[in-house]
Amino acid sequence: MTSTAMSSPALAPDDASSSAKAAGPAWAAALVMFALASVAVSLWLFFDFPLAELPVYFGAHWFILDATSLLFVCVINLVFLGISVYLYAWAHDREQHVHHVRMRAALSMLFMLAMSLGVMSNHLLVLWALIEITTLCATPLVTLGYGTEPHRVAWRYLLYSSMSLGLTFLGFMCLTRSAHLAGLPIDFALDKLSGSLPPQMDLWQRLGLSFIMLGLGSKLGLAPLYAWLPETYETAPTSTSALLAAVQFNISVVAVFRILQAFQGHDTGFMSNQLLIMGGLSLIVASIQVMAAKNYKRLIAYACVSSSGVIAMGLSVGKAAAYGVVLYVVSNAFVKAMLFLAAGRMRAVYGTNDIAALSGVIKRLPFAGSIFALGVFALLGLPPFGSFMAEMLILSGIVQRDNMMAFTLMCAMLTIIFVATGRAVFPMLWGPLKSDLEAVKEPLVTMLPMMAFVAMLVLLGIYAPDVISNLLLVVAQSIGGS
Repeated sequence: MTSTAMSSPALAPDDASSSAKAAGPAWAAALVMFALASVAVSLWLFFDFPLAELPVYFGAHWFILDATSLLFVCVINLVFLGISVYLYAWAHDREQHVHHVRMRAALSMLFMLAMSLGVMSNHLLVLWALIEITTLCATPLVTLGYGTEPHRVAWRYLLYSSMSLGLTFLGFMCLTRSAHLAGLPIDFALDKLSGSLPPQMDLWQRLGLSFIMLGLGSKLGLAPLYAWLPETYETAPTSTSALLAAVQFNISVVAVFRILQAFQGHDTGFMSNQLLIMGGLSLIVASIQVMAAKNYKRLIAYACVSSSGVIAMGLSVGKAAAYGVVLYVVSNAFVKAMLFLAAGRMRAVYGTNDIAALSGVIKRLPFAGSIFALGVFALLGLPPFGSFMAEMLILSGIVQRDNMMAFTLMCAMLTIIFVATGRAVFPMLWGPLKSDLEAVKEPLVTMLPMMAFVAMLVLLGIYAPDVISNLLLVVAQSIGGS
């Protein structure tokens, strides 16, 4: 009896350790199942609700299924599925980080729940609150990142996000003031907001919309309030960087789209000018910073800033470029996801984000290196990817509006970014190996999501089925496209 009692405690730590090691992959598997279920629901909505029958309201009119929400709920959940598969592979390779896997999985599920509800929100204040929830979920994930100060970076991300959402809320208060001065009851429901404001733009409406665009612009990484983005994307774990760049980015885009939809018919020329200025500044900042970038994750981050600038300039044009903007946003979600996932594989093998420390990546990591190269080509707007067609449509729209200064600026900045990115990335990918290193075997599970993202980009660039192109067109028309 005594010997048995004494031997049992000796076995307990090993049993606990085995149980803990199994917990990480189990949580990652649960995350993949959650993502699969989300994609299944998204596809059911996509195929079961024809565009002619939309919009459909639910949740006591708080939520809406229209072309915009249908498009983005499908995009974000498809991207999230790829990220969750990547995290599943990471969990099997890093069983010692059980707590990290559990934390990432739980927060990622809550993050995606808020994201899906956010893009379907029919109320701007509810949408604002759900954006805040995604921020609160993402902040602890950033603290799990690389470098010496991930907690400082996470706090800076939270500070900037709070400031941007504060500016957005201040804009809502200005709109409320405009309605009260006109003796109208304010209602922030999408289908009622326009009717609850004076038809003639007053100073409070203009000020409100300016604050809203400045706040949402910060969440998109637009100048001048973009400084949180490069450091956050660089420091955060790969899956978190992909979540922020390829998923959370889209809820802020949806918020901008909702504002444009709500204010159709109002004189919003000043808002177009604001977007044009913010977009142009973002392209200028990105072109300067890309030339100085010594880190491939930071390089991707500044390329994301330039992408936000392209979107803002396209939105400033309105009708002529609206379809190009929608196509660009969708394409960029897949581009950013595949770039960060490929960058994660590179960091896992090389242990650094420093460009100078890498050479001959394609020889050592044939698949991840090739995907990274394709992602760079797509991000720079080269054919046959959807981003190429989108950029051409946006530039065409700018020309149609006779804004040759904006056209010249966009072309010049994109050229600089193209050259600077190529100068940094091409030697890293195709240069000679620095030592006799053999090619690393890459697990199939990490390849699948990146291959799917490439396929989606080519599909969008070469031939989008009618069911997809019609959906993109309806969304473009809802934000003023023709």
